[in-house]
Amino acid sequence: MLAEYAFDDQTSALCKPCQPSAGQFVLTLHTLLALLLDPQIEDPRFIKVGYGFHEEACGNSAMEVSFLFLAGELLLLSGVIVLLRLAGGCPEMCRCHSSSHSVDCGRQGLAEVPPDLPPQTLTLHLQDNQIRQLPAFAFRAVPHLRTLNLWNNSLSHLAPGVFHGLQHLQVLNLTQNSLHFLESRLFHSLPQLRELDLSSNNISHLPTFLGRPWENLTVFAVQQNQLQQLDRALLESMPSVRLLFLKDNLWKCNCHLLSLKLWLETFIYKGGVTDGVICASPDTWKGEDLLKIPHELYQPCTFPSLDVGSSRGQQLGSAHRPVPGPPESHSARERDPLECELKPKLRPANLRHAVATIIITGVVCGIVCLMMLVAAIYGCTYAAVTAQHHGGRSARTNEPAKMEGKELCDSSPA
Repeated sequence: MLAEYAFDDQTSALCKPCQPSAGQFVLTLHTLLALLLDPQIEDPRFIKVGYGFHEEACGNSAMEVSFLFLAGELLLLSGVIVLLRLAGGCPEMCRCHSSSHSVDCGRQGLAEVPPDLPPQTLTLHLQDNQIRQLPAFAFRAVPHLRTLNLWNNSLSHLAPGVFHGLQHLQVLNLTQNSLHFLESRLFHSLPQLRELDLSSNNISHLPTFLGRPWENLTVFAVQQNQLQQLDRALLESMPSVRLLFLKDNLWKCNCHLLSLKLWLETFIYKGGVTDGVICASPDTWKGEDLLKIPHELYQPCTFPSLDVGSSRGQQLGSAHRPVPGPPESHSARERDPLECELKPKLRPANLRHAVATIIITGVVCGIVCLMMLVAAIYGCTYAAVTAQHHGGRSARTNEPAKMEGKELCDSSPA
């Protein structure tokens, strides 16, 4: 729609709308929308608007009034554009895509999360930057965020509450950072999380519990870290996980990893997919796949031996008087929890192995029965043929004897 006006030369009053010409102010609605929505315009004060006046229609005095009128309109338009940019603008050094509600701030050398992110952002890319730490409530400006990519930064620690408020987050990528450990309730505020990638860090230990049970988590990746053990309780808190990446860690395949082996067997039997656990120690199993080591070959976990004989003798020798013993050292009181674990209970063979054993046993028994039946039939047939053969020979042997006896009887005197 065109906004076209002319001013009278004598009255300086607004004339009736006229047809567009080379000397008239012309501003279309499409142009206005383009000015408001174009992200390439850095300063609205430098917007050019074409205008002109028809001297024969309006005159010089009207041109002066019209110029003041247009200057006010342009100033108002500039203010509106600035307000719109501030309300839903794109941070500097970032690229915003309004159609997909995504913001790409990757490869910009950022040291922190941009503070002026659009509140309707659904996907935020912060990969290939220099972010070293994230404070609590770091993403409060984007409560509707669903995908967060922090790949290849310098994160060494994640503060508690850093993901607070991201109730709709589904994909979290923390690959190729410098994380050494994770807080036990770090992901407590992410109930909708579906994919968590912690690969290529320096994580040496994962807590038993990382928040509420992840009912929706389907992908969990911790490959290429420094893990030696993984608690089974952590995996049991992910009932919906289907892809599990554990390769390229420093797995110590001893009795403490037996529970992980048994859980993985059940996980694979139910249709889960994993890239395997390759043992790094001890030397007996180095380079071997954890799932291919029979659990009967693991040495049982025992309590550390305690030398109590001398202390018991001292107690018996000094029953009537208290003898102060030497103070117990701090290192003696603090025991490695892995050394104090109970011997694992023996568990029946895996269900898959049991079914296979039953099938093989049935097949073998069937073959043996068939062989016995064939042997019986063969024996009976052989016995019948042998008996028939011996019967024929005996009949032929007795027949000449009978003939000789008959001739003797005939030749004898009456």
